[in-house]
Amino acid sequence: MDMSYRLERYIDDPVLRLEMVARVRYEAQKVNLPPELVLAVIHTESTFDPGAISSAGALGLMQIMPFWKFIIGDKQDDLMNLHTNIRYGVTILNHYLDKENGNLTRALARYNGSLGKTWYPKRVYTNWKRHWEVN
Repeated sequence: MDMSYRLERYIDDPVLRLEMVARVRYEAQKVNLPPELVLAVIHTESTFDPGAISSAGALGLMQIMPFWKFIIGDKQDDLMNLHTNIRYGVTILNHYLDKENGNLTRALARYNGSLGKTWYPKRVYTNWKRHWEVN
């Protein structure tokens, strides 16, 4: 409930907030990621806009590039679907964590496509600490 309350400034609909928090928690726990980290990534990527589309073509809450459907999913998957988008995002982040031997800064940079730079991981860490850290 605490996370749903924190999302209120971004998402008016209480049902959507609870659905999002539940899905983030479910998907994050499947791969042993902190749900708060996933919320920080979503915050950084789309500011919780499920309809977000980047100029590069990344879609939804976690800004998933469509090519991922051919790597980890199915070409019919709807990346704008809340559940699908979060599942993809968590799977991709976990993949990059494995690839980077647990180095979260490098995994986050890979997630954003900015490997070798730290500006994106710093944004995620700032959002995590400022908005999603559990005290």
